[in-house]
Amino acid sequence: MTEKIGFLGLGHMGGPMAANLVKAGYDVAAFDPAPAARDKAREDGATVVDTAAAAATGRDVVITMLPNGKLVLDVYADLLPAANPGTLFIDCSTIDVADAKAAADLATAAGHRALDAPVSGGVAGAAAGTLTFMVGGEAADFAAGLAVLEVMGGKVVHCGGAGVGQAAKICNNMLLGVSMVALSEALVLGEKLGLSHQSFFDVVSTASGQSWALTSYCPVPGPVPTSPANNDYQPGFATALMTKDLGLAANALRDNGVDGALGALAAEIYTRFNQDNAGRDFSAIVTDVRNRSTREGAQ
Repeated sequence: MTEKIGFLGLGHMGGPMAANLVKAGYDVAAFDPAPAARDKAREDGATVVDTAAAAATGRDVVITMLPNGKLVLDVYADLLPAANPGTLFIDCSTIDVADAKAAADLATAAGHRALDAPVSGGVAGAAAGTLTFMVGGEAADFAAGLAVLEVMGGKVVHCGGAGVGQAAKICNNMLLGVSMVALSEALVLGEKLGLSHQSFFDVVSTASGQSWALTSYCPVPGPVPTSPANNDYQPGFATALMTKDLGLAANALRDNGVDGALGALAAEIYTRFNQDNAGRDFSAIVTDVRNRSTREGAQ
């Protein structure tokens, strides 16, 4: 087992991920600029350090879970010179494919190894250690990092070379965003037509319209007791994060000449909703569909 891990980014996702590594017996040096995140990591058994560079010093693996690609690249400028030669850098952030490739290039140019390994599964998956990892990078590097990733995830998939893990994440979340908007519109239409939420669920969950968004994350209270809809839309997966991911997808659609009308429209819908609802779960989009609808039709 790789003994020493550096972990940077101890927020809603990174904090539980680092805690699971500690529980599995890894020596984790953790860093985050937020005092509350550092305090929680300390409670969970990690060794909290004062700088980003210190989290990479003397580590076998360095994991980052950060908000955006620019921050990843900026942090790598501090981490790479501090790390021992051959350190395996695993970036679990969700960022642009080009940024992921740039980060991998920086790491390898500095004599290290690199994987992009974004995740799916939300805060609950991070806490339970059941995340899905979509990994890009060299096969040998994937093999070297597999044991660490398996501690934090229930499924780890090697998708291809550098940046391809991010490609898988962007495609997955574009599909999820489109699915949630479509599901919300169908639910509100059902309301208008006199169909109860439970009857809608009982039919559609076993019919051709079935989806993960419905059966695992139903956006209205009742049918799926564990969904955020039953907890006043506390995330979960925040609208701000879905908006970011759909923006990445929309950029990728445009840059690669894909006729992705639904993906682009979902990005527009969530960008609008995000203005006043960034901290709510992304499934709360159903409330926006409902609020923007009238008995006679959508405004």
